[in-house]
Amino acid sequence: MNKDFLIGAATAAHQVEGNNIHSDFWIMENLKHSDFAEPSGLAVGHYNRYEEDIKLLADAGCSAYRLSIEWARIEPEEGRYDAGEIEHYRKVLHCCRENGITPIVTLHHFSSPAWLIRKGGWTNECTVDSFAKYARYVAM
Repeated sequence: MNKDFLIGAATAAHQVEGNNIHSDFWIMENLKHSDFAEPSGLAVGHYNRYEEDIKLLADAGCSAYRLSIEWARIEPEEGRYDAGEIEHYRKVLHCCRENGITPIVTLHHFSSPAWLIRKGGWTNECTVDSFAKYARYVAM
């Protein structure tokens, strides 16, 4: 097999981690007359069992894992960054590397912090600056 060719799996944080309580999707899922069939709740618990899941990827022959970092976890309130959450994602990336998996990180995968949506979301020009601040924090 060509070592330059990556084959892997992909997830969206909100869909697999569970308890994404500061996101817009969490709020929408839990509305009384929501369009969602059911709330994500604990999802598949990937947040707490990522080590087992990444090992399964390696055992299946994957060499890459495209994962998203959940902005709503990193910045649950505007301007307040959660160091514990960024440390969690660093552990996930480290686990990937320990298992021979190349992590491919997505900084935004469809869900947004609820506070951002309350300010007008992606149609508000201030979102560009907000996202840039978040991206810089994640990259530090």
